[in-house]
Amino acid sequence: MKGNKLHHEHPVTEKELILAKRMPTERAAIQVADAMKQLGDVSRLRIFWLLCHAEECVTNIAELVSMSSPAVSHHLRLLKVAGLIVSRRVGKEMLYTASDTPLVRQLHHTIESVAEITCPEED
Repeated sequence: MKGNKLHHEHPVTEKELILAKRMPTERAAIQVADAMKQLGDVSRLRIFWLLCHAEECVTNIAELVSMSSPAVSHHLRLLKVAGLIVSRRVGKEMLYTASDTPLVRQLHHTIESVAEITCPEED
């Protein structure tokens, strides 16, 4: 946008100025797109949802989502790189849980809303 005109010479409206001001930054858009890309995989979405409700080890996650531990570990690595989950070591075991961020809370809420399920804590 140059001055008060878009490239095709139409005048810029007040609404367009407001939209331009409020548009997510490229960095924010990349963060959200990356998170959504990771949750576009059914297995990762299920693992993420589970970890929004519990702190679990790879073995328990694998059992709960009916996958092999190596497959779960692969998905956990991708979720962690995306900032959607965190881990902590307890002795020899790694425990995983959802990150405590506004983005993660919103994604969790969105999954439950779209899937029409209720948080176990609300039952």
